[in-house]
Amino acid sequence: MRSRRGFAVRSLSVRVAAAMVLLVAVVSVVISVLTTAAISSYLTKQLDSKVAASQGRTIMALTKGDGSQPPPAPHGQDAGTVTAYLSSSGAIGNVITADGVLATLSDPAVAALDEVPADDGNRTVDLPALGQYRAHASQIGPVTVVTALPTKDIADTINSLIGWEVLFGGVGVLTAGGVAVFVVRRQLRPLRRVAQTAREVAGLPLDTGEIGVTARVPDQLTDERTEVGQVAVALNTLLGHMESALDARHRSELQVRQFVADASHELRTPLTTIHGYAQLSLRQRDHELFSHAMGKVMVEATRMAALVEDLLLLARLDAGRPLDLRPVDLTRLARESVTDAQIVSPDHHWALSLPPEPVVVTGDEQRLHQVVTNLLSNARRHTPAGTTVTVELIADDRHTAVLTIHDNGPGIPADLQPNVFKRFTRADTSRTRDSGGSGLGLSLAQSITEAHGGIVTVTSRPGDTCFTLALPR
Repeated sequence: MRSRRGFAVRSLSVRVAAAMVLLVAVVSVVISVLTTAAISSYLTKQLDSKVAASQGRTIMALTKGDGSQPPPAPHGQDAGTVTAYLSSSGAIGNVITADGVLATLSDPAVAALDEVPADDGNRTVDLPALGQYRAHASQIGPVTVVTALPTKDIADTINSLIGWEVLFGGVGVLTAGGVAVFVVRRQLRPLRRVAQTAREVAGLPLDTGEIGVTARVPDQLTDERTEVGQVAVALNTLLGHMESALDARHRSELQVRQFVADASHELRTPLTTIHGYAQLSLRQRDHELFSHAMGKVMVEATRMAALVEDLLLLARLDAGRPLDLRPVDLTRLARESVTDAQIVSPDHHWALSLPPEPVVVTGDEQRLHQVVTNLLSNARRHTPAGTTVTVELIADDRHTAVLTIHDNGPGIPADLQPNVFKRFTRADTSRTRDSGGSGLGLSLAQSITEAHGGIVTVTSRPGDTCFTLALPR
């Protein structure tokens, strides 16, 4: 796997370097072609100027003669200059050799010059045995005068230029290739660091417990003004989300394990009691003892059924089951709940403060009654006799109904407050029945409240504990 990733990075380097080399090669070819064309045009114009000057000298020599025969080559003509005189009576031509000797042109060469139109600019012609020439024809009376100069110097210059262009272009392409490979590898070094971070995270055992903080791309490589920096930032963000998701999953798994353990513990106690009293009733024939055993079995069975019902309700709330929503008079609900609490626990002092007008919210009346009852039961169970419990209901200006339950009891331990709404959370870790219920009351209160779009909070210190229930109206 590592070799494949390395190949991918190298292939990217090769592709980018090849693109740069190809670009340099194309630019070099374009520049070479344009340069060659420009030099060729310039040299051709210079040669045309020489042809015009040579033609002028030839015409001047012709006009100074008596016209009975062609004049010799005028003075000042370069070696290789071709001169031809064409008329209806005949044609003759000569060429100045490299030794300065005036040589007669062959008939095919004269015939080629005869094809040049008079007074129509310079033309390129191929003269047999001589090569390529630039020729100009002028009509002087009955005689057509043609002067031509060789293009060999231009061809040699262009061929030499092309050779140098090929050489310099090849050197430039090779140099560009080496520089491109060096620069691309250097620029892709941060990308390789990003890939290394991804490989480190990929090698972690993501399926074993809590992951914690994984590797990150260094901050110096997370400049979002660059493409690599944007990739690095995106990878770091992805890793952060992954850590959060895996840690949340781990915590959820731990909560599930703890939930199963707590539920098993809570169910085991009544089951053990039922089993013991059932065996006792089978061994005893005394009617009174049998009735007591059956009564105890009934109490524990009822307690177990209530626990199962609470667990089932929590599961339904977690699954998002719809509630039976309708207008609920919180004022009446609070009054009835406090009245019930006074009957159950007359040793506590119960105080109730209600607004003059009924406070109505939309909700499930049975579940909201369960929330208030659980909060009052929590205050009753965890405070000694003589504690004052004050229930106050207000409707604020933000379309929210706020119910507070305050007591001046010993308070909730500080280490227990962050977990007070978690399931099976109990102040007494021994889980004896003397300490109260199963530890699901506050968890149910929070779940039901959140299902109504509300929130329940707690603040506590010795002598001042307050649960606040806020519901939208």
